[in-house]
Amino acid sequence: MNINQALNILDLKGTVTKDQLSKAYKKMAVKYHPDRNPAGVEMMKIINSAYEFLKGLNLEEIKHTDEKNAYDYSADLEVVISEILKMQGVEIEICGNWIWLSGNTKEYKDQIKSLGCFWASQKKKWYYRPAEHKSFNRGSWTMETIRAKYGSSKVKSKNLELTA
Repeated sequence: MNINQALNILDLKGTVTKDQLSKAYKKMAVKYHPDRNPAGVEMMKIINSAYEFLKGLNLEEIKHTDEKNAYDYSADLEVVISEILKMQGVEIEICGNWIWLSGNTKEYKDQIKSLGCFWASQKKKWYYRPAEHKSFNRGSWTMETIRAKYGSSKVKSKNLELTA
């Protein structure tokens, strides 16, 4: 994660002070609290990660270096995670700022594609990434390499399967 990505997750633009950072974190914590939001548990993991990264820089002010392309990535993530949680049998794994989908994705192919997800043919998984992560490098990483570099957490779906 870099500074711009962390600021996008917390929906911050321009030059940000420690006080503004704390206020933005508290605002996001209320908005994405697991009791209020179905995607809240995973959203809070991402928000906490961004906040800890920025707080760990120990700077009085943090500047968004790509302000022209700043956006609220957390809102995008909320929509994607909320929709995917409704899909039976789809497994969600979050690695850094990327969401990886596996399991019963074939049945939901069109829905997943409409959310802005892309198919990784070598990994046989769908993924969702921030716009600034578009890669022009065609090197291939295994999922194990990605997990080792960025960390990984699997989302536990609350969908109930009916058995007869």
